[in-house]
Amino acid sequence: MKHALLSIVLAASCFAQSTFSPEVQKYISVNAATIALTHVKLIDGTGAPTQDDQTIIIAGGKIQSVGPAASTQAPRDAKILDLHGYTVIPGLVGMHNHFYDSAFLNRDDDGKILQPGFLVTEIPYTAPRLYLAAGVTTLRTTGNVEGFTDLEVKRRIDAGQMPGPHVDASAPYLEGPGSIFGQMHQLKDPDDARRMVDFWTQEGATSFKAYMYITRDELAAAIQEAHKHGFKLTGHLCSVTWPEAIAAGIDDLEHGPVFTETEFLADKKPDQCPAASTGSAWAKLDITGPEVQELIQNLVAHHVAVTSTLPVFAASTVNIPPNPRALEAMSVTQRQSFLTARARITPEANTRTTGLIKKEMEFEYAFVKAGGLLLAGPDPTGNGGTLPGFGDWLELELLVDAGFTPAEAIHIATENGAKFLGRNDSTGTIAAGKSADLVVIHGDPATKIPDVEKVEIVFKDGIGYDSAKLIDACKGTVGLR
Repeated sequence: MKHALLSIVLAASCFAQSTFSPEVQKYISVNAATIALTHVKLIDGTGAPTQDDQTIIIAGGKIQSVGPAASTQAPRDAKILDLHGYTVIPGLVGMHNHFYDSAFLNRDDDGKILQPGFLVTEIPYTAPRLYLAAGVTTLRTTGNVEGFTDLEVKRRIDAGQMPGPHVDASAPYLEGPGSIFGQMHQLKDPDDARRMVDFWTQEGATSFKAYMYITRDELAAAIQEAHKHGFKLTGHLCSVTWPEAIAAGIDDLEHGPVFTETEFLADKKPDQCPAASTGSAWAKLDITGPEVQELIQNLVAHHVAVTSTLPVFAASTVNIPPNPRALEAMSVTQRQSFLTARARITPEANTRTTGLIKKEMEFEYAFVKAGGLLLAGPDPTGNGGTLPGFGDWLELELLVDAGFTPAEAIHIATENGAKFLGRNDSTGTIAAGKSADLVVIHGDPATKIPDVEKVEIVFKDGIGYDSAKLIDACKGTVGLR
């Protein structure tokens, strides 16, 4: 059945093929005017229970109907895929994704970062392919170091020149003085923050991200300017606490508080990133205690989302074996860099990080149960062990480890992201009238969440892409291109 699905050649027509370059066409496995996905197990993205033996009719790039296979008749001219044993979920909406890689550290032999600072490597060829292969049909780049790269990738994907998801392109980071990154502009004052938001808005950026050393005044100015243009701003903060950011009107906060919220550190000073790690304070906090509950209520009351990025922290432990396919995708240098970093994780560090991840999971579960909007993304950075696409799968699995049901985890990674981006009318769930952004999985992630990794076909706007071919195109090159 697998080979039959992935070798479909549509000779009847060249429906929509003329809009795609040869580079994109070689990854397309299903392309017809009308398609019927029959006898599927359906997880619709709303968090509702799984529906068995369903049929989905696709035409014109949209979902035309969804219903029980016994009563949903496929049109006579439809290309029919019999998907007994398969599950279909909505296309994932990645909310902390990048087109760059940070595996290679610009350090000397003593571990000191060399001038001009920590440098990242753009991977605009492999990242979009791996995201799409994993079922990510929409993503936010959530900060970048080369703004025009993300915009150019988006333009080429939209023009059918290269494969990849729909892209919400973030502007370069809004960062203050003291950054360790050599590729980031460091803001001078609030006016500089406003100018930067205005410039990148004019260039085509559609979201913004504040970073660790931004000041309160710069953050407030950037938020106001972004909102003036109708865009949202998220933040991975340190010098500004979460309550300060909430008061300034921020829309989203990255990574969860255990790794980024500094208000509980004794050495925290206004507009300064403290020397102590946030974990040293959060390790002592009770998620059910008044301090954390007050933070949760503050977030919920002001409609501030939180983005879960559990995979990037899990990569700094030895608890989860590296994904063999992810290791295959890495360049030789990246694989060596990651495995070396992994080998240096001490038992003490592993125990400490594991405890903080558990605490973060507890926070995320409590936040959702209190009515908070939790988003999901892998943040493919850190020590190089979290890769585009592979990390998106792991995020779903770790959300289930955090206590969410598979249907709830998929809801977080699909409909929630679409709602935040204002795209829930067109994507995020499986319903008639929405874009046919669908993931065909050979298995049942509702009962076995690791089955989310068994993706065979990814439909984006009704065009089916061969997941295996997209992954094969990246073998040995992540970290290089």
